Amino acid sequence: MAERSHNAFEVTCPCCGALLRIDPELGRVISHQAPRRQTRAPDIDRATALLQKEAERREALFRQSEEEEKVKSQLLERKFAEALQKTKGEPVTRPARDIDLD
Repeated sequence: MAERSHNAFEVTCPCCGALLRIDPELGRVISHQAPRRQTRAPDIDRATALLQKEAERREALFRQSEEEEKVKSQLLERKFAEALQKTKGEPVTRPARDIDLD
């Protein structure tokens, strides 16, 4: 058994940096050593800047949607006025009902 562990080789995981010991005969991981994590205090200044930036982005999106709604109402008013002008000269007739088509 000591011979097997002697033949084992170590590989570092490219994703997480963990140290893996692999047995070549079995083709399996024998042991796993998690990478050391550095504990850092949160960067309050960076978090504040990110929150401010996000608030500005939300405000810009709100202003943009507000302008689009203003343009949308003007567009609908123009379409309505154009349709009204087209139908002003036409005579008023009763609409055809399904029962009248028989």
